[in-house]
Amino acid sequence: MYRIIFIIVITLAIAMGLLVGTLNSDMVSVDLLWVQLEWPLGLLVLSALSAGLFLGLGLAWIFTILPLRVQLRKLRNARVSGSSGMLNNING
Repeated sequence: MYRIIFIIVITLAIAMGLLVGTLNSDMVSVDLLWVQLEWPLGLLVLSALSAGLFLGLGLAWIFTILPLRVQLRKLRNARVSGSSGMLNNING
């Protein structure tokens, strides 16, 4: 089921990319201080969209998922050390 949904999403993404690329084929100048590029507008729009997506996902991972993983690791270590202490009290 997930494979079919994945294939549909990828096909739609490729179709949207081709649509944006063909409808925005005018060349635009991109000035990056040290280099000037002539890119099609569709490629520039898709590149900006991709860069924003990856930047947003990276920031979400750094500021939410990573701290939660650290907290989970601390809680697991505390649970393991706490349960071993209980075993020592029972046996000793």
